[in-house]
Amino acid sequence: MRSLGVRAVAFYGVRDLIPLYALYTLLFADHGLSTAQISSLLVIWSVTGFVFEVPSGAWADTVSRRGLLILGSVLLAAGFAVWTVFPSYAGFATGFVLWGISGALQSGTYEALLYDELQARDATTSYASLMGYANSAAETCNLLATVAAAPLFALGGYPLVGWVSVGVAVGHGALALSLPSAPKAMSVVEESDVGPPSGYVAMLRAGLGEVLRVRTVRFGVLLVALLFGFTAFDEYFALLANEAGVATATVPLLIGLTVIGQVIGTALAGRTAKMRSSTMAIALIAAGVLLTIGSLIGGRGLLGVIGFASIGVGYGIVNNAVIVAEARVQDAIAGPARATVTSASGLLSEVVALAIFGAVALGSEWLSMATMLAVLGVPVVLAAAAVPKWLPGVRADPPETAEVRG
Repeated sequence: MRSLGVRAVAFYGVRDLIPLYALYTLLFADHGLSTAQISSLLVIWSVTGFVFEVPSGAWADTVSRRGLLILGSVLLAAGFAVWTVFPSYAGFATGFVLWGISGALQSGTYEALLYDELQARDATTSYASLMGYANSAAETCNLLATVAAAPLFALGGYPLVGWVSVGVAVGHGALALSLPSAPKAMSVVEESDVGPPSGYVAMLRAGLGEVLRVRTVRFGVLLVALLFGFTAFDEYFALLANEAGVATATVPLLIGLTVIGQVIGTALAGRTAKMRSSTMAIALIAAGVLLTIGSLIGGRGLLGVIGFASIGVGYGIVNNAVIVAEARVQDAIAGPARATVTSASGLLSEVVALAIFGAVALGSEWLSMATMLAVLGVPVVLAAAAVPKWLPGVRADPPETAEVRG
């Protein structure tokens, strides 16, 4: 069990050890792109993920999940290479398409692989803790990469940052080879029906059918999608600092404050896994308020530190809620197409992200980045109202007795 945890956490963590994550919006801006153009690139990224999300989930339910994780890393490395060699709007758009396909291949695939492996070991209660540690490791690596981005940029500019990012993505793919290749877990649906569905179309229908038929899964998927969609806010944190006049080499240090919040929030997911829906609702209200206040304060000097620290706390709360809600959904899934169901929430989260990118692109014509991010804190507060109805309860029964229809 410990070996599985180490390998799973290491793989999930290294994927964020990419310094270009901290600077790519500035890379675009420094190559002449406007805020509206940058938002359009983010839309291309989201649309790509939207198109490939569920189809790739069904693929992960029929072929080697470990193989798809490796392929996803290869495509990510290719995307960063295109950005580095062809730093233009067309090059950036191409890189985002590759990144979007990569994310779709890995979204849902990793979670399903880990949950099925834990189910084979009768240890599904460890899922929330492992995902919390995995996300915390990812954010810690993100923090290290963010801090490293400053000296890398000072030494070799965007090209050095880009090629280091390509190397990390390749290494991430190599780590996937250490992951187990667990068999798809049997479920009450498979055992009680005429037999397990096989083939791509059958898995696609089984997964989407469960999302549509099972009330607990349906609402849980919606909640995860909504909360995870809110994490698209971080695409604009660097631009928030840049708008306030913070030097490019210093921006990663402020971004690091938001990453610290995510590290702490995700690491606590195991402890908060059984929180009541009312507790999560209150926490999300606090998160929205902190995000709004931090965005309005964010700037240079001490105020900038306070503002970004406030954003970090709010962002950490949101990320914690994402993991808790996603773990509850995994427990609620009774069918064979686990990756497909998980990818459905990924698809819907892209819809939320697209709405955010579109709103920023439109609002950038009249509002400052600080004002726009402050306004984006409002939906987080409003989302708290949906939690009591949408958050699946803590399951006390083993998987074999889980609800199939509702």
